[in-house]
Amino acid sequence: MPSRRAPGPRDPRLVVVAIGGNALREPGGLAAPDEWFRALERALEPVVDLVAAGFRIVLTHGNGPQVGDELLRMELARKTVPPLSLDLCGAATQGSLGYAIQQVFGNLCRQRGMDVLAATIVTRVVVDADDPAFQHPTKPIGPFYTAAKARQLQREKGWTLVEETGRGFRRVVPSPRPLRVLEAELVRRLSEGGAVPIACGGGGVPVVDTPTGYRGVEAVVEGDYSTERLAAALSADRLLFLTGVDRVAVAYGTSQAVGIERLTPPEARALLAAGEFPPGSMGPKVEAGLRFVEEDGGSEAIITSLDRVQPALDGTAGTHIVRELR
Repeated sequence: MPSRRAPGPRDPRLVVVAIGGNALREPGGLAAPDEWFRALERALEPVVDLVAAGFRIVLTHGNGPQVGDELLRMELARKTVPPLSLDLCGAATQGSLGYAIQQVFGNLCRQRGMDVLAATIVTRVVVDADDPAFQHPTKPIGPFYTAAKARQLQREKGWTLVEETGRGFRRVVPSPRPLRVLEAELVRRLSEGGAVPIACGGGGVPVVDTPTGYRGVEAVVEGDYSTERLAAALSADRLLFLTGVDRVAVAYGTSQAVGIERLTPPEARALLAAGEFPPGSMGPKVEAGLRFVEEDGGSEAIITSLDRVQPALDGTAGTHIVRELR
């Protein structure tokens, strides 16, 4: 097991930044690989701004759309090439997306005359083999199937498939909670050496600890929770979730929607319990931010959009989850 350092003093310039998978592709339809690069130029520009301003950045990213595309490719090619297991598929997209992020980030830095290295780490996260999530799969992945095909897959592969009205049947897999990030110390060393690490892609590859070593499992870990685990291990000062809206809102999607500027732990828990932040939307970000400030000792977690990064860090945009109102 890798050695772990005791948490040191927090660096107020260290920010862990999470970029959602949908921000890494052009809107609509399947994404051709060259579209990743165009989308990344837009998504990474604010991150380069932060590096130019003197922040130490650790990047994490989603991969949901990209894993979906990869699973569809494997389905189309399954008669010719054996499909990858889900852990290998997750690792593959960490590598391909990480390469694209490195390429675009490096080019953007060079255009500004900055010599900054980015490094992709294929990251594993430990989950509990007895996590109840393994008995109740909920995370939809991959293509849609007909009812007949779904019955065949259930019979032959033991998959759990659920129907989405008007679209067909889709596989669902467990989504266990991450316990720790195995490569956290490597991320720390790269960051302290001046690089920008790219880690926990798609939540990381979930593994369980066994008497013979770590073993990958057929599951998907929620990326926001893995990002929080990484930020905690790094003793990061702030955690920044980049999404599609400037601020989290109550009554979202209605004419009564109200954006929230500050959230304390009691307020966040009350709104989560009231169903204001659904699991498939803002729920994981708010939960992860709540744990970061309440249990990990971080100063704040911020949820905002790509175009509001600097104002959010300045305190004039975004939703800030803090221990107490200032």
